[in-house]
Amino acid sequence: MDVSLFDFDLPDGLIALRPAAPRDSARLLVVRPGAANELEDLTVADLPSLLGPGDSLVVNATRVIPARLHGRRARGEAVARIECLLHRRLDGARWLAFARPAKKLAPGDRISFGEAGGGETCLLGRLDATIEARGEEGEVTLAFDLSGPDLDMAIASAGEIPLPPYIAGKRPADATDATDYQTMFARELGAVAAPTAGLHFTPALDAALSAKGVTRRETVLHVGAGTFLPVKAQNTDDHRMHAEYGVLDAATADALNADRDAGGRIVAVGTTSARLLESAVGPDGRLHPFARETDIFITPGYRFGAVDALMTNFHLPRSTLMMLISAFAGLDVVKRAYAHAVKERYRFYSYGDACLFLPPERR
Repeated sequence: MDVSLFDFDLPDGLIALRPAAPRDSARLLVVRPGAANELEDLTVADLPSLLGPGDSLVVNATRVIPARLHGRRARGEAVARIECLLHRRLDGARWLAFARPAKKLAPGDRISFGEAGGGETCLLGRLDATIEARGEEGEVTLAFDLSGPDLDMAIASAGEIPLPPYIAGKRPADATDATDYQTMFARELGAVAAPTAGLHFTPALDAALSAKGVTRRETVLHVGAGTFLPVKAQNTDDHRMHAEYGVLDAATADALNADRDAGGRIVAVGTTSARLLESAVGPDGRLHPFARETDIFITPGYRFGAVDALMTNFHLPRSTLMMLISAFAGLDVVKRAYAHAVKERYRFYSYGDACLFLPPERR
């Protein structure tokens, strides 16, 4: 498909720079494709009224790491300041990262992060890495001197929370982002971007959903920085997705299958949960344990096997996430929903409002 089909105009003032407070006070656009009341304006706190006993809410329990590192490359007397955004762990000591300016780096170069790189002092001293390889679009392979938990501690000390570029370009990250950019479910370290639909949940909302008979199930998909990369191809067939590591354990897969067999719906909280579930579903519509990388790319024409409803934030034009929700609800429906959201001044992107694609009839 032509990527331009997923474009739309967004006034700059609708990009949210801070989350709603409290989180579940964010607005919720309910979208029922084909129904008479196709679009309905509510708030996230109204979610329990939209779901029923037996429904399963699937959240992503990944936790964002402070993956933005500022460092210094010294080559003789020539010194260059380098910023690296970690996005995919290769093993105990190596990460793939997007570097700026990557043109100043070559295999064999050494980068010092932390105190030597101009950031805060690492608890374990200097955090140094060697450029092992340089790829396309500013991607480099960093081989750190530390490994395992020692490396994790050093990155936690030297790094900062990697706010999306559309926020970071307008204001610097601060202490509040360390909590604002984590969901209440965050437990498994590994993401470099938050599963933002989950940011809207609070303990009070979680309790209200439970009282309604809605069951929360947890999965993990470590969101990579590739989620922010623009689609440069003109046709969706020519776009390459970055791989992300995900886990759906056997107990959760069995529970979700049982929930569905009993007539409940699987409601994915966020496109990350949706991508993991669709990676784990078999041709028979049954979910199976999953623990590996996925580069699934969902575009219109895809037939969903696991997800019955989808709660998600408002996404960037021409993004793979726009393509996924268009595959789920239909491109024309999504365009009407987004036009309504712009007209009604919903807040967009990571810290913005949410929408719930809810089929008018239970499957």
